[in-house]
Amino acid sequence: MKVSTKGRYGLRIMVELAVRHGSGPVLVTAIAQSQQLPPKYIHVLLGGLKAAGLITAVRGPNGGLELAREPGRITALDVVEALEGRVAAVDCTLEPGSCGRAGDCVTREVWCDLAAAMEESLRGHTLADLAEKARQRAATGDLYVI
Repeated sequence: MKVSTKGRYGLRIMVELAVRHGSGPVLVTAIAQSQQLPPKYIHVLLGGLKAAGLITAVRGPNGGLELAREPGRITALDVVEALEGRVAAVDCTLEPGSCGRAGDCVTREVWCDLAAAMEESLRGHTLADLAEKARQRAATGDLYVI
């Protein structure tokens, strides 16, 4: 099980916006350059992030993207679920009716525990926390890689 590029790149985009939070709207081209991501792919991801209420687009000559909430109020789980859907190792953890054995299956508990652990871990990381780590790495001369 893997998080796709949608989730991985989306989180990088959101951390970039968190690092720049309070400095005004950020252009997609600036995010693309900083994160070494194709601008077209960033535009693809923006729809899911906007629909989830995580970012806003500011129009006009000084326009760009901004976080819709404070970085401390957005978690990695919010971002991943906006782009990937609910976190689950297997379908039956979200929809027990998708498997006729869900009620009797002893292994379903393993998959439910895994999904819960993934959710807990992702929920435990806010954009504010990740932005601070990025700033610390930049300050110590480490590459600014998110």
